Amino acid sequence: MRALVVEDDASCQTALAELVQMKGFEVVTAGSIKEARSQLRKKAPDLALVDLNLPDGSGMGLINEIDEKYPSEVVVITGNTNLETAVGAMQQGALDYLTKPIDVTKLKKILDDLAQDTARRTDNSLQAKSSAILRASQMVFESPAMHEIVTLVTRVAATEASVMIIGESGTGKELVAQMIHDKSPRADGPFLPINCGAIAPNLIESELFGHERGSFTGAATRHLGYFEQASGGTLFLDEVTEMPLELQVKLLRALETSQIMRVGSGNPVNVDVRVIAATNRQPEGAIEDGKLRRDLYYRLNVFPIEMPPLRARPEDIVCLGRHFLAQFNAAYETKKVLTDEGMEKLCSHSWPGNVRELRNLIYRAFILADDEIGPDVINFEKAANGHPGASVDLNMKVGTSIADAERRLILATLDAYQGNKKKTARVLGVSLKTLYNRLNELKPEPAPAAKPARSR
Repeated sequence: MRALVVEDDASCQTALAELVQMKGFEVVTAGSIKEARSQLRKKAPDLALVDLNLPDGSGMGLINEIDEKYPSEVVVITGNTNLETAVGAMQQGALDYLTKPIDVTKLKKILDDLAQDTARRTDNSLQAKSSAILRASQMVFESPAMHEIVTLVTRVAATEASVMIIGESGTGKELVAQMIHDKSPRADGPFLPINCGAIAPNLIESELFGHERGSFTGAATRHLGYFEQASGGTLFLDEVTEMPLELQVKLLRALETSQIMRVGSGNPVNVDVRVIAATNRQPEGAIEDGKLRRDLYYRLNVFPIEMPPLRARPEDIVCLGRHFLAQFNAAYETKKVLTDEGMEKLCSHSWPGNVRELRNLIYRAFILADDEIGPDVINFEKAANGHPGASVDLNMKVGTSIADAERRLILATLDAYQGNKKKTARVLGVSLKTLYNRLNELKPEPAPAAKPARSR
């Protein structure tokens, strides 16, 4: 970790630098705003300790400059006993303040807390990258149609072109976006998937672009939005046609200028993000229905990828079914097999929910089967009128946990409504956001040789 100490008093500067260095930081120093700017241009620090009284101006201006241009935490140093200026700096986003003479104990605690937060973020990033690699390894296919998709992914990944992935729900749009990221020069940066339909309309601007402290009721601290969180990496905007039209204008501006404006701020912030968008609607139809701005569509649709539905690539039903079963066997340490008759029944289905439906169905059949998964535990039951049936029975033994009963009910209802989350949420009597949260908590994500444990 790197720290910049900006202090014009030589003895104070030396003492601060030594204390910070003892905590494992690489330390650079500056005695003026000009010297500090020179150090910042060389490499942004993780932490800047800035004296407010500098020979060539107020440190407040430097703090604002760091806030706008560099992803650094700032600690204010002041000799002012009334602390008004220090508190003002904290309201502008400074992490904390120190008064002279420096409270060594407080400084050490600030450094320890920052080091722990950085370690936690690094660990989360590594886990996310590990998860991303696992998901990419799960793109299983044999069909020519999917071979073509992978060829397109390989070609576009090396560029910075915006990608629009079009396909039905459950076809693997996020997985393809993840593959583009993993094969791109941005692979070491974050991959941040956002479902635009799962965020309340009144919150989505703040979630995307961030907000300043006090910009609205409940905004107790500054919040960095998804664009800033994904800096250096890829932002995946799923269900982009669910984004309010007025926000689509701001998204278009962000894409064209590589700048965003936090809610409550008048200062633009530079962002370095590649955007991949996805929709389960045909874009031209969404434009005609007033769900998608035509100018935004043209900006996102530089390189379109159309995902084929599972029914159009029947070769993949067999290999995917066996792949998912192998996952569940590894996770639960079992050796269940899919019979030929069971496979024939899978291949006879139209798969309106695509790969997601197949995976969930294999999981339910796996739970119901003893040793063999045959047609008797593979249930596609729907009402005769073609709409999802409400007559499918969920038989549960006395003693079934509430969590397991809830999981089975949600999955069964989602399947009955062919993956339509809005209808599923309405039938279950919960909000769409609550349903997404439950799905993230409940959906199985087994890993080989490990019992799956879910904790959103």
